[in-house]
Amino acid sequence: MPVLREERQGNDLMQARKRVQDLEKKNRQLMSKLQPTPKPVAAEPAKPEPAPVVEPPQPSGIDLANTALALARMEAQVARQNEEYAKRPRKQFVGARAAETRFAMYVEAWRQKVERIGNLNYPEAARGRIYGSLRLTVSIKADGSVDTIQVDRPSGHDVLDRAAEKIVHLASPFAAFPPNIRRDTDILVITRTWTFARGDRLYGE
Repeated sequence: MPVLREERQGNDLMQARKRVQDLEKKNRQLMSKLQPTPKPVAAEPAKPEPAPVVEPPQPSGIDLANTALALARMEAQVARQNEEYAKRPRKQFVGARAAETRFAMYVEAWRQKVERIGNLNYPEAARGRIYGSLRLTVSIKADGSVDTIQVDRPSGHDVLDRAAEKIVHLASPFAAFPPNIRRDTDILVITRTWTFARGDRLYGE
């Protein structure tokens, strides 16, 4: 009987220890669930290393001399262009209705002379059979000589276009510019329409 009692007590002790171990294990599991899970910390991005500062190369004496020479050439070119611009001929463009009286009077005298010479030298090849109108631009210098003649709008008949140019040359030189025109005009550019009409008559409009 005593032996059985001791065995029973030993078994009870082992079972009690086992229950304690189970309880401790369950307690640890429960505590681990109750503790918050730490959040992962994002790694900070690596900061880029600053770019190395490169000092610009210092210009040499030859570079400075070349730069100065290039600037001098540019200044000389600009000065030459300004001088050429200042020397350019001053032009005044006038049409059939000149806005200013000084130009209107000169252009009217010019028109009358061209008409008179044109009727005296009417093209023989066109008499009695060819008629038409053309627009002519004539540039006159300050001394009254003709600078250029240009047919802006042909008549459709070469004989009339050539005759109009010839008549202007025959009528030149024209009157020199009066002082009130010459003071600010070097070339007078006149554009007029000329008509070779029936009756073998030339007139400007």
